Amino acid sequence: MAKYLSPLALQRADPYLYKHTNGKYYFTATCPEYDKIELRTADTVNGIATAPARVLWTRHSEGPMASHIWAPELHYIMGKWVIYFAAGEMPDVWKIRPYTLICQGDDPMKDEWVEGGMMQAAEGDPYSFTDFSLDMTVFEQNGRWFTIWAQKVGLVNGISNLYIAELETPTKLKTVQVLLTTPDYDWERDGGFWVNEGPAILRHGGKLYCTYSASATGACYCMGMLSADENADLLDPLSWRKRRMPVLKTDASLKVYGPGHNCFVLGDEGEQLTLLHFRNYEKITGDPLDDHNRHAHVLKVTYNENGEPLFLLNKDELYNTPFENEKQKNIND
Repeated sequence: MAKYLSPLALQRADPYLYKHTNGKYYFTATCPEYDKIELRTADTVNGIATAPARVLWTRHSEGPMASHIWAPELHYIMGKWVIYFAAGEMPDVWKIRPYTLICQGDDPMKDEWVEGGMMQAAEGDPYSFTDFSLDMTVFEQNGRWFTIWAQKVGLVNGISNLYIAELETPTKLKTVQVLLTTPDYDWERDGGFWVNEGPAILRHGGKLYCTYSASATGACYCMGMLSADENADLLDPLSWRKRRMPVLKTDASLKVYGPGHNCFVLGDEGEQLTLLHFRNYEKITGDPLDDHNRHAHVLKVTYNENGEPLFLLNKDELYNTPFENEKQKNIND
């Protein structure tokens, strides 16, 4: 049975690992400087750890896409390579919206990438992407492409909800937004922020599962989950069932603090994996967003007797990677 490095990538939050039809893995994530988008490729999951990164794009010096370059995801959609990412403006660094990069060829590691612009709402939708919006993911189901993303509503801190819509093109919605989930429960409102964000789609046993992250980005960060039948009307919020409790949260006994913002991918042996980030300590000085020790980890997904995914932390698979960087020595403390 394959054993995966833990962490797989240091100081890479919001990890996204994609396995293409050519068998290669492609990895991208939030860089600690919040200023660029990188891409790595390897033939195996563990190969990502030492694969050289290609910088595909760097932030603008002013205006849109000039700050907070967050949570890139690489997708092969409608016959082209697209990266979805979030970016703020300069000087308005919190005017964060979802943007796209589009590859001009078939090889994302060699060919040119160009800006595809900000995501566009469907005709007749006056609300999508008009406020703080980020963490866009896309998926195909029954021949249709859908997207789920996080968007805030309200004043001051705002409430971060998840919305779903069908796509017309990789950069434009076909349908108006539909509210998928809002932070209803106490575990989605911890740390002073009411948050649902970081959606990820898993298919298993005739169902779709949508995991998401909740609460502030410190130790209270955790993962929730929705589910729907694969043949249901995915744009009907009543098609989705929300789990009452988180499916993954901090486990101090294993030095796992604030697990979340995951993705799903098949491993080297065809097993289901999820990549996610977490820290190995609880105490953070200042803003958690300024603490860059959220590392990308691999977790194997199992299933219960009802076929529902389980996210079980295994101490034998945690923190098995040697560290040479002194800044990361607290991992082995």
